[in-house]
Amino acid sequence: MEWTGQVYADTPTVAVQTYIDAPPDRVWRCVSDIHLMPRLSAELRAVEWLDGATDPGVGARFSGQNAHEALGSWETISTIVEYDPERSFAWAVGDPEYPSSIWRFRMRSEGAGTVLEQWTQMGPARSGLSYAIDAMPDKEQKIVFVRLREFETGMKANLAAIKDLVEGAA
Repeated sequence: MEWTGQVYADTPTVAVQTYIDAPPDRVWRCVSDIHLMPRLSAELRAVEWLDGATDPGVGARFSGQNAHEALGSWETISTIVEYDPERSFAWAVGDPEYPSSIWRFRMRSEGAGTVLEQWTQMGPARSGLSYAIDAMPDKEQKIVFVRLREFETGMKANLAAIKDLVEGAA
């Protein structure tokens, strides 16, 4: 990831992708399983369906418990905003109309396998990162850049783990 000089109000994004030697239906089972994500993520510790939901679908909500060495621990409420089996799975953190972030998996067939992308957007609503920016407004661009790099590193690890799980199950 290269320096962009973005600020939080720019709703900066980062995406990573990988090729998985398996058809989309096998990849989809992993990316649409919210209970798998805490096993893969360095920050997400636990998830739980809310409002009686037991499966993903547009409008379904889940809580997430997170922890980060520099940011502490926090809980989020996310709403699934895209659910297109074997194509796209996305959730908004906080208010789905004005989220603090959006996370998305997209996939497409390529040859005998699947290209899987994980993408995220910061903002537009305030998040925990906003407190660090409030405390050091002169360092906002660096704070945003460092957090985007953390996201990129985490997403690369997520995709590598999904690739290992899916290809190992062949």
